[in-house]
Amino acid sequence: MAHCGSAEASAKAQAPRPDSIKLPQGSVDQGMKPVLFEIFGELWTVQSRLGQGVSASVYQVSSGRASTTAAVKEFQADTQGGDYGYHNERSVLEDIQGHKNIVTLYGVFTNYSCMGVATRCLLLELLDVSVCDLLVRGSSGTQGGRPQQSHSMWLVQHCARDILEALSFLHRKGYVHADLKPRNILWSADDECFKLIDFGLSFKEGNQDVKYIQTDGYRAPEAEHQNSLAQEGLELLGDSGCTSAVDMWSLGIILLEMFSGIKLKETIRTQKWKDNSAAIVDHLFASNSVVCPAIPVYHIRDLIKSMLLNKPKQRCSAKTALLSPFFSIPFAPHIEDLVLLPTPVLRLLNLIDDSHLHNEEEYEDILEDMKEECQKYGSVVSLLIPKENPGKGQVFVEYANSSDSKEAQRLLTGRTFDGKLVVATFYPLSAYKRGYLYQTVQ
Repeated sequence: MAHCGSAEASAKAQAPRPDSIKLPQGSVDQGMKPVLFEIFGELWTVQSRLGQGVSASVYQVSSGRASTTAAVKEFQADTQGGDYGYHNERSVLEDIQGHKNIVTLYGVFTNYSCMGVATRCLLLELLDVSVCDLLVRGSSGTQGGRPQQSHSMWLVQHCARDILEALSFLHRKGYVHADLKPRNILWSADDECFKLIDFGLSFKEGNQDVKYIQTDGYRAPEAEHQNSLAQEGLELLGDSGCTSAVDMWSLGIILLEMFSGIKLKETIRTQKWKDNSAAIVDHLFASNSVVCPAIPVYHIRDLIKSMLLNKPKQRCSAKTALLSPFFSIPFAPHIEDLVLLPTPVLRLLNLIDDSHLHNEEEYEDILEDMKEECQKYGSVVSLLIPKENPGKGQVFVEYANSSDSKEAQRLLTGRTFDGKLVVATFYPLSAYKRGYLYQTVQ
């Protein structure tokens, strides 16, 4: 087979060595998605297109022999945006690697189509569901004319802490992300945390070379003003660009949407929001307090309000936000959270009667039967069926990786076992390893 392609960077994580990333000639048709990549002597199959923007497309790829998956971000050829985006994102990612809440860059390579067209590519860690997906799937409509809380406080807290950790690190390195939005926050099933992606618009604070930043609905007032001036060909005298405060504004909007279950794009365009956004935030929290009266929501309310101050210098920093009392409250996940967020641990409900737990012979038989059944879907590391609460009668199955647990969850959900309908959710690996079994909120 004739090969083409060139290596351009060294690996910074456990992944295929990018100095061996090539593409088989003829594996790409002009204008169509790639079919195969050859990486480190192995053929990787393009399984699906995960997303497509103005200047780049992202694909999920897999290596059959090693059962390894990754993401490839391919930038459009012969476009100024694609060329800038590739070089900018590569440069930023190479400088900020190593943080658990930032996507891992494995390497870079050039892909040549059979027509000889070269495209620049990033080989990235493959992540899971985005906050955008969670907002769509988790929305629970209204109750009594009031919007219900879209997600549990556990999930809001988890996402807030993870992204604040990422932003604190990013800002300490001198960078502004400049495009924080729900689509750019993804869940890592194996690391059990949210991670920040897409650094194509990122810049060093004080050296902003792109005037059009952020996405409509998550754009800070000063960025909105700067964009308007740029459209008219104007620029503020002495303007050194936006600061890291724009990221805090975006995160404030995201957290408010997660808490309220309301898309705020139209709300923040109104004059009422511009005149007194704090009053609207207070109203949203007052509405939700009817749905969840026992939860001390004022901590997250005050945190969000400190991110949404109109004057950038008055907004809290990521480092300061992490000190909020909100992060000291031990929330438990809802069962919906454990369905939506994959982990290597599967939890099976509605399977075992109490009577079987206290008959040692029956209990051992059930353990063997469950292990035999669960091993059909992947490599089982451990299996636990507690005899007492918390977790009494539930089946916890730890798989070697999240891919196996996701396959098991897909195939076991809705199955019947001894005449009972199986309910399969995921479960936090860290809690399982500590022996901490949540009494999840139904």
